[in-house]
Amino acid sequence: MLNPLLKTGPDVSALILRLALGIVMLPHGLQKLFGWFGGFGFSGTMHHFTENMGIPYILALLVVLAESFGALGLIVGLLTRVAAFGIGSVMVGAVVMVHAKVGFFMNWFGNQQGEGFEYHILAIAMAMALVIKGGGLLSLDRAISER
Repeated sequence: MLNPLLKTGPDVSALILRLALGIVMLPHGLQKLFGWFGGFGFSGTMHHFTENMGIPYILALLVVLAESFGALGLIVGLLTRVAAFGIGSVMVGAVVMVHAKVGFFMNWFGNQQGEGFEYHILAIAMAMALVIKGGGLLSLDRAISER
């Protein structure tokens, strides 16, 4: 049953994509989960998402889980398609709920009221590629599916 979800070839590009996306997303997840890197931690993040942004608790929880455990999953290549789908979904939600109103460009010079969504497009594209390709070379998905 899990084999089609885990099946992946020895693709180096998938390895590069999942490592890059996982390494970039993990600190964001750790901010939300533990308060590391200047984050608010789990309770602060959940309060902000549910009370200030009006996100239902279960969706806020899924955001924290996708950015933290999903990023770890990408790094080791475990359930790559599920992790990539979760992270891609989080990025779409971030664009729709927060970043679209600011515009395309990141706030490089501090003259915008927030950050644009160019970074999010890259993360969404990487996630989509991983949903299609799977974990690739050196992934736990590949090791498990070959058994």
